[in-house]
Formats: sequence, C-alpha cells, structure tokens
Amino acid sequence: MAKSTPAAAAAAPEEATAAALRLRLRRLVAAVTAGGVGGEEAFDEAASALAALRDAELGPPPKDRPGAGAERRRSGHAEAAAVPEQFLCPISSEIMRDPVVLASGQTYDRRFIQEWLSAGNRTCPQTQQVLSNTILIPNHLVRSMIAQWCTENGIALSPLENQEEDLVTNNERKSFSELFDRISSSSNISEKRQAIKDLRLLTKRNSSFRAVIGENPDSISQMISAVSNPELESNSEVLEDTVTTILNLSIHESNKKIIGDDTKAITFLINALQSGTMEARSNAAAAIFSLSALDSNKAKIGESGAMRPLVDLLEHGSMTAKKDAASAIFSLCKLHENKSRATKSGVIDVVLKAISDESLTDESLTILALLSSDHETVEEIGETGGVPCMLHIIKDDQCKRNKENAVAVLFSICMYDRTKLREVVEDENLNGSLAWLAQNGTSRARRKAAGILDKLKRTIHKTHYSC
Repeated sequence: MAKSTPAAAAAAPEEATAAALRLRLRRLVAAVTAGGVGGEEAFDEAASALAALRDAELGPPPKDRPGAGAERRRSGHAEAAAVPEQFLCPISSEIMRDPVVLASGQTYDRRFIQEWLSAGNRTCPQTQQVLSNTILIPNHLVRSMIAQWCTENGIALSPLENQEEDLVTNNERKSFSELFDRISSSSNISEKRQAIKDLRLLTKRNSSFRAVIGENPDSISQMISAVSNPELESNSEVLEDTVTTILNLSIHESNKKIIGDDTKAITFLINALQSGTMEARSNAAAAIFSLSALDSNKAKIGESGAMRPLVDLLEHGSMTAKKDAASAIFSLCKLHENKSRATKSGVIDVVLKAISDESLTDESLTILALLSSDHETVEEIGETGGVPCMLHIIKDDQCKRNKENAVAVLFSICMYDRTKLREVVEDENLNGSLAWLAQNGTSRARRKAAGILDKLKRTIHKTHYSC
C-alpha cells in the first residue's frame, strides 16, 4: 500500500478547507442575491469568506497589508480551527449534528444537505459529481467520533429535534428583522409592498426564514397590522402576498401554534377567504388546513367562523381552491364540534351536488364519510338524496376507496333511519351491489356492506313475522 507523503497529508485538509469556504461563499452570495435583503452585514460576511478563501488557496497576505488582520477576525475561522475538519459540515462550516453520507461518498450534516437537495440540486456540493441517487446514509462512525470529541472538550450540541432552528444564521435573523422593519415602520408604501413580496418569496424557498418566526412570535401581528393600512388593505396583490406568507410560515411545525394563538392571523385568513382574489382564497384555505393539524387550532378556527366561507369556496372556487377548501373542511371536522358547524353551513348539499356532477367525487365522499358519525348530519344526508347518490357510487364507481366511503355513509343512514331501508332493498333486489361489495370490497367496505345486508334481512324478517 502506498504511503502518503507529508505534503499530501498537509494538502488534504487545506483542500477540504478551501472546498468548505467555496460552499460558504456560494451560500452567502445566493442569500445576498435571492431577495436583495441582508444589508451591509451580508456583504461583509461574503467579503470575509472571499478573503478567507484567498488565504486558503493563495496563502495569507503579508502581515503589514492594511486590513489583513481585520479580515481574518471577521472570517471567524480562528475558533473553528480547533475543531477537527472532518467534524464540520462542508456547507455550514459548523459541527455536524447528524452526519450522513451522500452517494458521492462525501459527508454532510443532514439538515443542510437535505436543504441543498430540496432546492432541486442533484450534484454533490463538494465534488460537483452528478448523484446517482439522493439517499442519505447515516455516518455512525463520524457521529460517534464527534460525540466523543465534544464530551472531551466540554461542548454541548443542541438536540437533533431542534436542529431545524440551527439552520438560522445571524445574517438571516438580521435580514428577517430588516424586512419586518420595512413592513411595519417604513412610510413609503411602495417599499412596504416590496418588503411583503420579498418575505413571501423568502419564506417559500428558505426554511431558515420559516424557522425564524419562532424567535419573533409577534411578527405575524405586526405584519397584519401593517397591511391593514388603508392604502394597502384594498390592494389585492398585497393581500395575496400576506396570505401566502402565512401559509409558508405555517409549514414549519413549531409555527402552527404561534400562528394559531394569534387571533389576528385567524381573523385575517377568514377575511381573505371571504373577500380575496381566488388565489388568496385558495391559499387562505391551504393555510387553515396546515394550521388545523393541531387540535387546539381546529377549535379556534371553527369558533372563529371559518366553516361557512370554506363551504362557499368548495362550491364556487376554482378546482385548486375547491380542493384546498375540501382539505381544510375535512381536517377541521375531525373535531366533533366542527361537524355540526359544517352541516349548518350547508356542506351536505354542496358535496352531494359535487358527487352528482362528478367534479370532486373523492374529496366529497371523504368528507361525507367523516360526517356520517354525527346523527344530525346523517339525517340531513338521508333527507337530501344521499341514499340514491351512495347507491350509484357503490354500483358504478371504479374506485375502491370511493365505494368504501359510500357504503360507510349508507351504513350510517340505514342504522339511523329505518325509513330509508325500503329504497335500499329495492336497489339491492335489482342490482345486488351490496352483496357484490360484501365479497369484493376493501375490508372496511365488506364489513359495512355485510352490516347493511344483515340489517335488511332482520327488518324483512320482522315485517314478515308481524304480517
């Protein structure tokens, strides 16, 4: 086996340092050019990274060169030099919490390489090699070595579950703060509008900006108060940008409670549902769906009056908006109290019509199946033509899931309202759809179909016996 020369051994960490610095510089330049935010500090960081890269590749500048010491201090690499190079993520230049191996064989911190891949990149950041796959394999050896080194040196790393917050840099915090200052304090309306648009774009493509809101929970109220300015609140584009920003922020799990606890945010989204453009209404419904992942938010949103405008959007929106509204209604109705709110808001008529029109069959049946556990709702389904509608789906729809949901709804109707059994018996004698489903449906569909058939037999037997 060939031995490496001292020169080669020395060159290896230098090459790794240079590669890390190049990646850091690319990240900083991307941050500066992405939205025009960040201020002087962003440019200083980029300049420092460039100076550090020059030192790594060309050697340090003469000691007497003006500003050389300041550049090295700003680069911040003096402190990192004590950390073994192989423990640093090449992208973030920070100690790796969750090291993983890419298909190229290079090791990165999971959060940072995942962000790189999620942005659509399919090359290795260090080698620029095209990746054969994007599978990330845990590097247990490096992880254990890092843990041992940190223990020996008294360094405590934040837990993995909080690592998403570690993506936030001081420069990004400063950019976020500057954006909100422009939104809430600027007297220039055009500047406010541009700042809101910048925030929408940054929260869409940068997970760091979504995470920063956790450190600034009052920012949502500040933004909403700012756009309530008479010169802005009538601007449809500003409304769309603000709603979409809230949607983007709600994607981050820890933000769901922050936004849900902000009464201004919920009220703002409901107002957008009622009076915004179709895009604003659609995104408001999507934001409500995202926020309703928390049960506490389901209650707040339902109590705030969101159900009626959601049902209206389900009936009259674009196809995308209808699907967003259906998702939001379904999620909200997982809370029992919201089922009656949906029924009182007219959702039964809307979804039955959608099924008849074959425009939103899957989503409508899913909502009906969920609502069919509520006695009041089942009565209304039966009274508004639900039985023939469900029988038609069971007989003619090719989707097993749709058949399953339809027979679940029909089962509830048959259990709650015996007057509908005659209609079911007549159809079964003619088509035998339930008997077929009891043999060929999904496991749940088979149970429900068998339950209805048993109910029919017992009812027929009692009727015959009484005669």
